[in-house]
Amino acid sequence: MNRFHRWYCRTDHWRRVVQREILPWVLGDADLGARALEIGPGPGLTTDLLQARIPALTALELDPRLAAALRRRTRGGNVTVVEGDGAAMPFPDAVFTGAVSCTMLHHVPSADLQDRLLAEVRRVLRPGAWFVGSDSTPSLVFRLAHLFDTMVPVDPEGFATRLARAGFVDAAVGRGRGAFRFRARVPAA
Repeated sequence: MNRFHRWYCRTDHWRRVVQREILPWVLGDADLGARALEIGPGPGLTTDLLQARIPALTALELDPRLAAALRRRTRGGNVTVVEGDGAAMPFPDAVFTGAVSCTMLHHVPSADLQDRLLAEVRRVLRPGAWFVGSDSTPSLVFRLAHLFDTMVPVDPEGFATRLARAGFVDAAVGRGRGAFRFRARVPAA
């Protein structure tokens, strides 16, 4: 993430947007179970909110500095922070009861790696588990915020198909103002 992005994702304004708009829209009535995975928490604003809902939350973060800061901040609680790559997760198969990813897929440097991440999420989820999330859609402001930053926009129109190719069922994608949300389930055993 570029310097502006790192700053903005820690602001009270962004915290309010996540708390009031993004997370309720993404989660809806989805039950992520007792042992859920958050992919790409960044500075952890979503983690702060999810930890109150999920008994055991694992946050997987690629950036070593962000992972270390989140680990220090959540020490002693129900959050385990793991530094790692979503496209090559360091977890065994079928270990999580649900997964969530908010506004981070566009930071994955290619569509192929995004698809690998989707397949990895599918691999680490138990049968019947939900994968929910959101991402931004391109706009001038979005592009300016990502100058000198990784930005590979995800096309919401084809995302349900990409989820199905990764092995999910019941994939649904909904559009909102400047963003889209998704949900998909691992087939039941």
